[in-house]
Amino acid sequence: MQLVERDARIVELEMQVAKAAQSAEVAEALRAEIEKVRQEAADQRVEFELKQAGVCNVKTARALLADHEGDLAKLKEAEPRLFEDVSVQPRQTGKTGLPNAGAQMKRWRKIAGLEDTGR
Repeated sequence: MQLVERDARIVELEMQVAKAAQSAEVAEALRAEIEKVRQEAADQRVEFELKQAGVCNVKTARALLADHEGDLAKLKEAEPRLFEDVSVQPRQTGKTGLPNAGAQMKRWRKIAGLEDTGR
């Protein structure tokens, strides 16, 4: 949605440049604003693509992307640790994410032939 709004803003600014052609100062200021908006839109597109690819740290991936000629596939191949494996779901085991120690203790008490104290 923001990208569409930025593209519309670029068109609007370009129209203003055409109208303000008699004033070089105004035209130059508008061109600078157009370039700024284009750069912001390009940055947002890169960030969006990185997030869609499953990047864990966008800032780090963006910095390394230049080393790989801006090619996301090359980055993913060279730096796989930066990407989440979205096909693997984390295993939830309890509130803390740890195995249920109480069940394990009960099992070992039973194996050892000890009386279950209910703890």
